[in-house]
Amino acid sequence: MVKGPSAAITVLVKLDTTMQSSIFKILLTGLVYCLSSTTTFANSSKILILGDSLSAAYNISIEQSWPVLFQHKLKSIDPQNKVINASISGETTAGGEERLGALLDQHKPSHMILELGGNDGLRGFKFKQTQQSLKNIIDMAQQQNIEVLMIGVRLPPNMGPVYNQRFQQIFEQLASQFKIVYLPQFLQGIAAAKAEYMQQDGIHPTAVAQPLLADKVFNVFKSNYLQ
Repeated sequence: MVKGPSAAITVLVKLDTTMQSSIFKILLTGLVYCLSSTTTFANSSKILILGDSLSAAYNISIEQSWPVLFQHKLKSIDPQNKVINASISGETTAGGEERLGALLDQHKPSHMILELGGNDGLRGFKFKQTQQSLKNIIDMAQQQNIEVLMIGVRLPPNMGPVYNQRFQQIFEQLASQFKIVYLPQFLQGIAAAKAEYMQQDGIHPTAVAQPLLADKVFNVFKSNYLQ
C-alpha cells in the first residue's frame, strides 16, 4: 500500500520537473528574443544629412539621389535605421549653422553627415568664415553626443590650385581638431572620370553617378560605425 502512492508521487515529481524545465526554456527563449530586439532598436542609427545641392538631388529625382540609396543600404542591415536629408541646393555653411539647432531638436539624430562648404568656395567667402561656421556646426553636434562624418569638397579647377589647396585645408584641420570621421574628395573618381557622371555644369553628378557616391559614404559609415 505504501509503495503505490510513493511511486505515483515520484512520477508526478518527474513530470513536474520536466514541465518546469520546458517552461523555463520557453521563458528564456522569449527573454533572449526580447533582449536581442531591444538591442537592435537601441543600436539603430538615425542619420541627419546636412548638405547642399550635391546631396539634394539636384536635377535628378529624389529616389535616384545618393542619400536615398544610402538609406536603402542602411535599412538592409537594420530596418530601424533612418536617414533625414535636410540638404538644400545653394546652402552655405552659415545657412546650415543657422538651421542646425532646430533640426537637432526636431529629429534627435545619432549621427550627422556634414556636406557643406562648396557654395562658400564658389562665392569666394573668406576661409575663416567658412571654417568658423563648420566648426560651430561640428561643436553643436558633439555637444549632443552626435557622431559626425564630414565630407570634404573639392572646388572646380578654374578656382586655381592654390585657392583649392587652402580650401581643402579647412576640412583637414577641422577633422583633425575634432577627431571626426572624414571622407575627403567626395567627387574623386567621378568628376573627371566619365562624361556621363557629371551634369553639363561640371559641378553636379548625374543620376548615373549617385550609386557610386552612396557606396563611398556607406563604406566609410559602415567601417566606422557599424562594426
